[in-house]
Amino acid sequence: MALLTPLLAFLYHLPQVYKWLLRPYYVASLFMSIAFLMVRKTPGVCEHLSTQREDGNSCDFDWREVEILMFLSAIVMMKNRRAITVEQHVGNIILFSKVANVILFFRLDIRMGLLYLTLCIVFLMTCKPPLYMGPEYIKYFSDKTIDDELEKDGRVTWIVEFFANWSPECQSFASVYADLSLKYNCAGLKFGKVDIGRYGEVSKKYKVSTSPLSKQLPSLVLFQGGKEVMRRPQVDKKGRAVSWSFTEENIIREFNLNELYQKSKKLSKTKGEKNQFNCLSSLVI
Repeated sequence: MALLTPLLAFLYHLPQVYKWLLRPYYVASLFMSIAFLMVRKTPGVCEHLSTQREDGNSCDFDWREVEILMFLSAIVMMKNRRAITVEQHVGNIILFSKVANVILFFRLDIRMGLLYLTLCIVFLMTCKPPLYMGPEYIKYFSDKTIDDELEKDGRVTWIVEFFANWSPECQSFASVYADLSLKYNCAGLKFGKVDIGRYGEVSKKYKVSTSPLSKQLPSLVLFQGGKEVMRRPQVDKKGRAVSWSFTEENIIREFNLNELYQKSKKLSKTKGEKNQFNCLSSLVI
């Protein structure tokens, strides 16, 4: 069952996966992920490689290379248990494939290992994963606007994501958060985001660490009347985030979104009736 669920999810999102893989970032990542496979299997190249196979066939994997690839597969399976989106599944496969390629190339020839490692570093520094650009009902805050927006109307409940563009976890969570905003946004329940990688003062004020070691990115905070009510993930006394999965189901349950939405719709009706009354009063006058 642990293997069947990710497989079904992958097949369901297959058309979307194709769109991602056709983007330049993923095309380049895919070629880098299978680089060792191509070198080992390409005729005219593989004949010149060293091998530890007893039959001397340098165009096939030796027993040590198979062990490394099997170990990689086990790590990917363990890591993907906590993945919540298809992007995270694909990202984990690409990441650990590159790690395996580095090990395999260094084992084969130190010069090839150095060349591949250099390419990985250059790719990491120059290429960034494409950001989510789909539909959403989210207001983006700056360090100058967040406080005013949260305190403007005490009847409005805000759910704010504290994120950083460089964080892979934040990038993967973007589509989930956007879907939630499309389903639950209304006059009394609003969704916001603030890039604390860019606005350091906001990070300090709301006590969300940008350190990768703290694992606090992304952080979701619920505000009512301009004050924090709850946040996920929670943070322990040492400043480290308590493990929590950012699935849509978890967020709906923990933040009680269905109940909040029903209460917030009443505020929408109240505002509509008030505006209608004001219009009628103006006509009478």
